[in-house]
Amino acid sequence: KMVDPTLAEMGKNLNEAMKMLEDNQRKVEEENEKKYARKDIPGPLQGSGQDMVSILQLVQNLMHGEEEEETSQSYRLQNVGEQGHMALLGHSLAAYISVLDRERLRKLTTRILSDTTLWLCRLFRYENGSAYYHEDDREGLLKVCRLVIHSRYEDYTTEGFHVLCSKQPVIYISSAARAGLGQALCNQLGLPLSCMCRVPCNTMFGSQHQMDVALLDRVIKDDVESGRLPLLLVANAGTPGAGHTDKLGRLKELCEQYHMWLHVEGVNLATLALGYVSSSVLAATKCDSMTLTLGSWLGLPAVPAVTLYRHEDPSLSLAAGLTSSQPVEKLRALPLWLSLQYLGHDGIVERIRHASQLSQRLLENLKNLDFIKTSVEDELSSPVVVFKFFQQYSNRDQTSHAAQASTIQHPIISNERHIYDTFNQWLGEQLAQLVPASGVDVVELEDEGTCVRFSPLMTAAVLGTEIQDIDQLVDCLKMKIPVLTSTLQLREEFEQEVRRTVGLLYIEDLGWPGLGVVRYNYHSDGKNDDKQEKELEKINTELLKKLNELESDLTFSLGPEFGGQKNCVYIGMVTEDLDVSELVETIAATGREIEENSRLLENMTEVVRKGIQEAQLQLQKANEERLLEEGLLRQIPVVGSVLNWFSPFQASPKGRTFNLTAGSLESTESTYVSKAQGTGTTPPPTPTSSLAKPRLPGQKAFKRSLRSSDGFSETSSISHCDDLERMEQRAPALSPGQEQGALEPDRAEQQEGARAQPGTEDIHSDKLPPDCTKAQDQASLR
Repeated sequence: KMVDPTLAEMGKNLNEAMKMLEDNQRKVEEENEKKYARKDIPGPLQGSGQDMVSILQLVQNLMHGEEEEETSQSYRLQNVGEQGHMALLGHSLAAYISVLDRERLRKLTTRILSDTTLWLCRLFRYENGSAYYHEDDREGLLKVCRLVIHSRYEDYTTEGFHVLCSKQPVIYISSAARAGLGQALCNQLGLPLSCMCRVPCNTMFGSQHQMDVALLDRVIKDDVESGRLPLLLVANAGTPGAGHTDKLGRLKELCEQYHMWLHVEGVNLATLALGYVSSSVLAATKCDSMTLTLGSWLGLPAVPAVTLYRHEDPSLSLAAGLTSSQPVEKLRALPLWLSLQYLGHDGIVERIRHASQLSQRLLENLKNLDFIKTSVEDELSSPVVVFKFFQQYSNRDQTSHAAQASTIQHPIISNERHIYDTFNQWLGEQLAQLVPASGVDVVELEDEGTCVRFSPLMTAAVLGTEIQDIDQLVDCLKMKIPVLTSTLQLREEFEQEVRRTVGLLYIEDLGWPGLGVVRYNYHSDGKNDDKQEKELEKINTELLKKLNELESDLTFSLGPEFGGQKNCVYIGMVTEDLDVSELVETIAATGREIEENSRLLENMTEVVRKGIQEAQLQLQKANEERLLEEGLLRQIPVVGSVLNWFSPFQASPKGRTFNLTAGSLESTESTYVSKAQGTGTTPPPTPTSSLAKPRLPGQKAFKRSLRSSDGFSETSSISHCDDLERMEQRAPALSPGQEQGALEPDRAEQQEGARAQPGTEDIHSDKLPPDCTKAQDQASLR
C-alpha cells in the first residue's frame, strides 16, 4: 500500500491512460467525433482547456486514425505488457521526483544508480564496472572516446586540439560495423576522417565477418612508426549484419600491447546472462567497455542503453561526461530500475534464453531443407540466423563454372549473383509478410549478397514471437522453395523461347523476381517515332490486360514502380508444371491479334473517311443532274407543285450504298429492282488468336497436361478415348472366360465391313455412348 497519495494517483492515471491508448476498437463517440475532426489542421487552444480523457482521445486518433484506414497492411506495434508499463511509469516518476528537495533527490538518485549498475554488472558478468545511461546507443561510445583522449593526452583539458596535432589519434573499427559509425564519431569529436581506420575482415581464413587480427597488427605498427597514436578499437560481439563475433581474446592482447582501449558492442552480449556462454563471447567480459541495448532484448519501451566501463579516475570520467554532478541526469536509470525489479533475474534470463531457443529451432529446421544455405558462426549458441536461397549448378559443367569463378569480375557470375540477390529479396519480403510475428528482415552482406536474417534478440520480445511462429515460418519457406527453384530453372528456357519467337523482344532485368520480362514489337515503318512509341505502349497495355483475363496462376504486371522498363510485360514466379512454349506462343498470338485489330480499325476509319468524301461529291453531282432533268420551273415551290400535279414527273430512284468490305460506293438500283438488299462480297474474318488448346476440366492455362506429357496427340487421344468407351460398352457381352479384347470373328468382320463401306450405317451405333457416336459422325464427314 502506497503511503504517498500522489504516487497512487499517478499509477492509477497511467493505467487508465494506457488502457485507453491500447484500445484499438472505436467507440460510438469516436465515430461521431470523426465528422468534425481537425485531421491535419491544428485548431486554436480552447480557453477553458480540456480534460485528460479528451486529450488522450485525440492522441489515440492521431496514433490509429486515418493511416490505418487508408492502408490495409497492418503495421507492427511493440508488445507493451506490464513490464512495459513499469518502464513508462519510470518516466512519469522521474518527472515527479525531480521536484523533491536537493538532498532527498541526491540520496534517491544515488540509490537508483548504484542498484541498477550493480544488477547489470552481475547479470552480464562485468566485475567492478561503472555504468553510463544514454538514449542514443552511440552516445556511450562517444563518451568513452572522450575519456580515452583525456587519459592519453594529459594536456588536452587545457590545450585542446593543439595537443592532437602533435600525435594524431587513430580509432579502429571493423568494416562489418554499422554504417556511419566512424563518421558520426569523428563529427562529434571534432576529428578529421583520417583519424578513422576501417579494418578489413578476414579474406583467406576464418569468418568473412570477423576482423583480420594479423592485418590490424600491421596497420597499428605502421601508424606507430608514422607518429600516430593508436587510441581505441571498436570490436563486435555480433556484427550488425550476420551476428558474428570478433576474436575478442586476441584483440584484447593486441590492445594491451599497444595500450589501446577495447570497446565491444553487439547483440551477442545478451548471452552473457545465460548459464552457458561461448568462449568467444565470454572474452568480452575482459574488455574496457561494452554497450548493452536492453530495450530491444527484453521488450522494454523507452529504456536507455547502458555502457559499462572500467576506469579508476572519476575526475576524467566527469570530464568526459560519463558521470554527472546533476542529480536529475541520474534519473535516466529510473525506468530501467523499475523494469529490472519487475522482471527479476529469472525473468530476464528466461527472455534471453527464449530468443536463443527460437534461433536454434529455426537453425535445426533449415539444416533439413534443400537449396537453403546458412551463414552461422557458432551453431550451438548463435542468436542470429542468416540464410539464403541457393541452388547448385546442376545443369552446367562444374569445371567450367570453377574456371569462371576464378575470374572476379566475370559477367556471368555477376549476373547469377544479382539474380540470387533478387530472389532472396523477394523471399525475405514474402516471409515477413506471411509471418509478421517472426520479425525476419532482409540484409545485404558484402560476401554472401542478399540474405534473410532472423535476430530474435532484437525482435522476439517486442513482437511476442513463439515457437509456433517459427514452425509457421518454416512451412512458408517450404512452400516458397519449389517456386524459386522452378522459376530459376525456367528463366533460361523462357529467354530462349522469346528470342526464337518473331514479334517478341526479351528484356533482361536482373532486378525482377520472376520468370522474365517480354515486350511485343510493333511492326512499323519507323517514320514517326512518337507515334510508334504510343502505339507500342497501347499494344503492350492491351496485351497485359488480355493476359490477366486468362485463367492462370501467373501474375502479369507492368513491373516495379521505380526502375522498371516501359511498355513491357513482367511475369512473376511460376511453378514447375508451366508450359513455357504455350505461354510464349500465347503472348505472341495475343499481341498479333491486338495489332491486327488495331490496323483493321485504322484502315476502316480511313476507308470510311474517303467514302464520305466521295458520297458528298456524288450527292452534289446527282443534285445537278436532277436539276437539269426536271427543269427550272419544277424547283420553284408553288409553281413546281402545280406543275407536278398537272404533269407528274416519273424519275427512277437513285441511291448509293457504301460497302465497308470493298471500301467503295455502289448503286442501289439492284436493290429497288429485286426488292432485296444484296449481300455483296463476304467480309474477311476478324483476326482471332488460336490460343484455345484443349485442357482437362479444371486445368488452368499454361499448365502441362498429363496426356500431352505422355506423348498423345490431339487426334490420337480422341480416337483412343473412343476405343476405350467402346470397349467398356462391349465388355458385358463377353463370356466370363473371354478377354475383353477378343471379339467374335464374324461380328468383328461385320463391323469392319460396315466401317469400310461409305454411306453404310453402323448397326451397333445404338449401343455406343452419344459422345462416341458424335465422334464417329464427325470422322465419317471428314
